[in-house]
Amino acid sequence: MLKTVVGHSNDPDSLSAIAEVLEQCHQSLSGASPQAGILFAAIDFEHTLILNQIHLTYPGIELIGGTTDGEMSSVLGFEQDSLTLMLFCADKIKITAGIGRDISQDLNSAIKTAIVQAKIGHTEEVKLCIALPESLTTSAVLMLDSLNQGLGGNIPIFGGLTADRWQFKKTYQFYKTGVYSDAFPILLISGSILFSHGIASGWNPIGKGGKVTKTSQNIVYEIDSKPALEFYHHYLGKMPPSSEYPLAVFDVNENHYYLRAPSGVYDSEIGSVTFFGDLPEQAIVQITETTHDSILSASRTSMMQALENYPGKEPAAALYFSCASRRQILGTRTKEEYALTQTCLTKSLPTCGFYTNGEISPLTALGISYFHNETFVTLLIGEA
Repeated sequence: MLKTVVGHSNDPDSLSAIAEVLEQCHQSLSGASPQAGILFAAIDFEHTLILNQIHLTYPGIELIGGTTDGEMSSVLGFEQDSLTLMLFCADKIKITAGIGRDISQDLNSAIKTAIVQAKIGHTEEVKLCIALPESLTTSAVLMLDSLNQGLGGNIPIFGGLTADRWQFKKTYQFYKTGVYSDAFPILLISGSILFSHGIASGWNPIGKGGKVTKTSQNIVYEIDSKPALEFYHHYLGKMPPSSEYPLAVFDVNENHYYLRAPSGVYDSEIGSVTFFGDLPEQAIVQITETTHDSILSASRTSMMQALENYPGKEPAAALYFSCASRRQILGTRTKEEYALTQTCLTKSLPTCGFYTNGEISPLTALGISYFHNETFVTLLIGEA
């Protein structure tokens, strides 16, 4: 049986915080020994100290994690500047960690290294990947493309890009006892794992669609062969492009879309707009709109989707990945996001999550994974 436990502390002192987290986990484990874990930590903690304390308590644990823009769990709900840890115990499920370093120097080689490391010990087919990569040094789309290819294109990947509380200076990734930047840690899971997911944003496409006709990674120069800025001005007047009005980017079948948010950087002379993620040429896009209530209700929608699609009787845990831009827009109402997910449950469920610099999830149950902006992703896991 898959057993998951969660610890969460908002004590600002690193040693006190991890001591509290580990004590909470110890009480919930009831003598069980964890195989793997995921750690989400605010940017200002002493991360090496925290990782060493975890490994002193649970030597050899397969652990990954990273820094955040906010944290959430079934222990404290939504918090900022806190520390939360989820631990996994299972006999029939294998969970292993790997990391690729210096991804901005040689992305494909780094991803290959992470996969090779993480596949050690698996005797059954890998069914699920959780990734918590760097967000500031390398294109997230290229990172995800490389990981999708390295895993064979048929293993669902979930996760989020590590963050630094909206500073956009430096993020950190965790692997066992190591603290890294410019790195890509992953967990690979095989065995009798069951899982489902849900994604929702609260933004809805409006107006006429356009085709991206000139782009360079995350800079869009032209939509419908006209300056990209004109596309925004047509719908928003002279208001500058902002993350409150992301583009819906439709997949090749035009049945589903992911969001791509403007970063706030644009060139009024040539009409280019810079986004928090790459956009492919020839993609069909639409302006979107939302309200605060719609953004909030998306977390409940995401959770309901995951519960409705869960293939077993009941999940053992939930992981949440929500966007730092959502937290920025929601402000003091951010705590309602987590609270709304819990209204879907009839009994308590160990949960853990963080606010990311971009989310990773398939659009559909059997599809490849995409990089998202401003989206709430729910991942439910359990055992067959």
